[in-house]
Amino acid sequence: MFTLIKREIQDHILYLIGSTVLTAILIVALTTFAFQQDTRIDWDDLIAPVIPLAIITMLGFCAMGVSQMYTDRNRRISAFVSTLPVTRTQILFARIATGILTILILLIPLIITITILIRWFEPPIPMYAGIIFNISLTTFLMMFTCYCIGLLTGWNPSKVIPTFGALVLTCILMPLVMIKGFGWEIAMILAAFIAALLIRTWQTFTSTSL
Repeated sequence: MFTLIKREIQDHILYLIGSTVLTAILIVALTTFAFQQDTRIDWDDLIAPVIPLAIITMLGFCAMGVSQMYTDRNRRISAFVSTLPVTRTQILFARIATGILTILILLIPLIITITILIRWFEPPIPMYAGIIFNISLTTFLMMFTCYCIGLLTGWNPSKVIPTFGALVLTCILMPLVMIKGFGWEIAMILAAFIAALLIRTWQTFTSTSL
């Protein structure tokens, strides 16, 4: 299994590098912004740049899922790997594990940075911990949902359907989160959506002729 994950990382290393570079840029930007404030951080000033950045980031993870599956289909990677003592389920699991790793590379350093900045600049209010957790959980699920959309649509042999289908489904998520807000309700909706996407992806991937 580790060998499969290592292969996925090598084949899609640009996405992992992209996540690393993006999180480094965001950490520097957040830290600079925080220290430019007088006493408290005015988080409302971050809303305008965060929304388009979030959309672009989610589309990026969707693109990663599409790239993994579309490259597999065209280069017949799974057909080759399947000649080894591994199953298609293991191949798909390694692919998903790589996607999750890429998301965590982006999110974990950011979460740590934001937590430190809040403790440095904001009063010690217990509710901040809950807010950070809810936002972090929802953000992870949103990104993972977009990634799963990419996996499902990327296995389609057409070039048009993965592109536009993933784009439309991904753009639906932002208004949904804005309506529901960050919390357990939206987390449960996203988790159910993720489960449906993964089940459908597994069924399609394991039943399609290689």
